[in-house]
Amino acid sequence: MTINANDKVVMTLDAGGTNFVFSAIHDGKEIVRPVHLPSNGHDLTLCLNTIIRGFEEVSKALPIPPYAISFAFPGPADYRNGIIGDLANLPAFRGGVALGPMLEEHFQIPVYINNDGDLFVYGEARYGFLPALNKRLEKIGSSRRYKHLFGVTLGTGFGGGLVVDGNLYLGENGAASEICLTQNAFNPKNYAEENISARAIIREYYRNGGELLEGLSPHDVYRIATGEKQGNKAAALSSFEIFGKALGTALVNAITLLDAPVVIGGGLSNAWPLFAPHMFEQINGHYSTDDGRQMVHLVSKAINYEDPEALDCLSSGDLKKVKVPFSNRIVNYFPGKINIIGRSILGTSTAVALGAYAFAIQESKISHAYPL
Repeated sequence: MTINANDKVVMTLDAGGTNFVFSAIHDGKEIVRPVHLPSNGHDLTLCLNTIIRGFEEVSKALPIPPYAISFAFPGPADYRNGIIGDLANLPAFRGGVALGPMLEEHFQIPVYINNDGDLFVYGEARYGFLPALNKRLEKIGSSRRYKHLFGVTLGTGFGGGLVVDGNLYLGENGAASEICLTQNAFNPKNYAEENISARAIIREYYRNGGELLEGLSPHDVYRIATGEKQGNKAAALSSFEIFGKALGTALVNAITLLDAPVVIGGGLSNAWPLFAPHMFEQINGHYSTDDGRQMVHLVSKAINYEDPEALDCLSSGDLKKVKVPFSNRIVNYFPGKINIIGRSILGTSTAVALGAYAFAIQESKISHAYPL
């Protein structure tokens, strides 16, 4: 592979609780064979040496020296300063571990660490869902174009991220888009993730009459719901219905504040056909006021990106021309407010890696990550 010496190569890491996967990206493409190493999350020294070793192996395989390191790592963390807090899946991390500064000191290049939800939506905004959405709108003759994007990941937990005008929004404390902590739709004393996660799918299956099955996974519940596996189909369908309604409620709150399209990723997004109808029903539903009136959940209407007929309706009638009073001037008018929701275009892990790459390139133009 020929890479110009002035080009920027960014090394990345997919940090799981069991395994670490190291790679490198150039111009939005993976350019090395990924390096897989056990995380050794029970032993801090061993885990940190594993991280250094993984990046060293990737660096040796590169045609030019790496420009930066950028990756997602579990929280809680002070991502802005590269400090990792007390982690559930990597128990050796306790009391604040300066992972970013350590890597900068070792490799002498900028290091950027972020939440996977943030990097997921940044990757989709730069390379996936957002450009695909705008290209599709152009193709069908719509005048609409979107430049902001909110994203959520559905899996073990419920993560989020926000891109505004092409820039990842992290918040004053690096804690923006923590949608998992919004109020639970079914239990106001609890938080949203308790009904929007892998454990919620399994719990609700049992709660709705599903028989006890050893080692039951959300994928098993999905297969029961679709008739591919023996089990209580009604309980499985009910589990995804509750999941969809809870997700819809959380997204109503997010869209109300952010007014942006939404991209959905994570392993549970593969169950889209089961939960999406309930999610959209909730998003486009109504409140009932004390005096008997109905009030829409959202000012805008949410449209399913995966429904061609729903999106194609924007090809006509979404832009009107109106005359300025007391003038011959004509101006554009969008009478309907629309936001579009769909699944990841890139795939979650690819979007996170590309988001990490794009974030490193963008941030390196502004400042060094951590003072050496």
